[in-house]
Amino acid sequence: MGVAVRLSGISKRFGTFAANSNISLSIEAGTIHALVGENGAGKSTLTKIIYGMLQPSEGEVSIAGNPVRFTSPRDAINAGIGMVHQHFMLIPTLSVAENIMLGNEHASLFQHLPLKRIKKLIEQHALDFGLAVDPDATVENLSVGEEQRVEILKLLFRNASIMIFDEPTAVLTPSETEHLFVTLRTLRDKGKTIILITHKLDEVLTVADTISVMRSGEIIGTMPARSVTKPELARMMVGRSVLLRVTNPTPTPGKTVLNINNLRFRTPKGEKKLHNLSFNVKAGEIYGIAGVEGNGQSELLQALYGLAPAGTSLTGEAMLMGKSLIGKSPAEITLMGVSLIPENRLRHAVIVDYTVSANLLFGRHRERPFHRGIGFDSDVVNRYITAMISEYDIKCTSPGSQPLSTLSGGNQQKIVLARELNRPDISLLILAQPTRGVDIGAIETIHNKIIEARNRGIAILLISSELEEIIALSTRIGAIYNGAIVHEFTENEVALNRSSEHEFKKEIGLHIT
Repeated sequence: MGVAVRLSGISKRFGTFAANSNISLSIEAGTIHALVGENGAGKSTLTKIIYGMLQPSEGEVSIAGNPVRFTSPRDAINAGIGMVHQHFMLIPTLSVAENIMLGNEHASLFQHLPLKRIKKLIEQHALDFGLAVDPDATVENLSVGEEQRVEILKLLFRNASIMIFDEPTAVLTPSETEHLFVTLRTLRDKGKTIILITHKLDEVLTVADTISVMRSGEIIGTMPARSVTKPELARMMVGRSVLLRVTNPTPTPGKTVLNINNLRFRTPKGEKKLHNLSFNVKAGEIYGIAGVEGNGQSELLQALYGLAPAGTSLTGEAMLMGKSLIGKSPAEITLMGVSLIPENRLRHAVIVDYTVSANLLFGRHRERPFHRGIGFDSDVVNRYITAMISEYDIKCTSPGSQPLSTLSGGNQQKIVLARELNRPDISLLILAQPTRGVDIGAIETIHNKIIEARNRGIAILLISSELEEIIALSTRIGAIYNGAIVHEFTENEVALNRSSEHEFKKEIGLHIT
């Protein structure tokens, strides 16, 4: 079918930093072409150039054999290119049809919008590509999977022949992911060209025809998906061999550390977020909470760490070794022996304009060992910072002066993990999305440190939307839906099913959708 996109000598610099360096790549029409690489490898920059969000410093982009110079996404859309962003670009209060036609209304000034014709076109596209969605439904009432279908329909409505998908499965359930793959294959078979950005290598190997690996702003290699294995892809991405699944020896759980009994959470507006939620976490085990985001996980974190907004109604029990966590402040809960890795590190765990050293010390600066007289003991502080950087393989050059903003997401997360896992007298560690936005190499380090903490006898509550992570790490798994644990997988069930991850993900998926 020919080449849909050809990049010739593409470079993109931001000041002295080269995000892309002399990239030449051909993407065949009517194929699914995956771009994989660690954070900061240059994938997003490259696709933003194709979509007109950025202009290259050097090089040329050709679409269907014609050189182009896009100055905005509008130019790219007019050339038949569309993009589904990781965070959807929909207006919640508008209908599906209104969102799809927004910016492409097919009507002149003072003319009525041709809603009937638009709805018929939406229904036809939905039928042709397996994108079932009600044109009259309000977007805020849709599931995440349905919202994604609306985004794809927007591209079809604009006659896009080249479609870029940025981490499209990041918030989908296993069944929604499989449905998306069917849609992508249908789009390909009908002549569309798919450019897929994802960090999930199993998915890449399942759905892609061709894979390009990026590292440090360059293309390391391009090959047919059928010719490469998952370990080989990981090695190309990171530059070394990577342990793709952490070694997880059989745990020996002890006494109950955290007991949640009939916990209810009602927002200041009266919305019910947790409903009779009950589970427990024992010393020396990892209790995994599996579920689609938005089913009460954030509210559970707020309840357990004293972060619930004023006016929230909390009833039921949340007991840490017999002492209630309800009504306590984060500082009081920390002193009780609870450590938290929050779901949004940039909002709740770090200050990116401060140095690496300062971020390693935040929240621990009052601990007695770090002090001498009325000030800090600089020798003790420096030994601690040096030890953490070495033990957690944090990539930085000058921790005392280097702003955290200069580090990759994976290294920022390792700083939070190092700080929180090494607090004295931890009895409960709460982990929320611990590897979100993290490089595959950093995931290996983080997972090993989590297992080490469990082996020290710490009770760990793991909340993650990544089912692979839940399955790999958890001792027991609670499936959460609509604010309640609807099914619990026992230690034996998790151990027996861990080797058949694909089927186990399907089984968990039945309970969380």
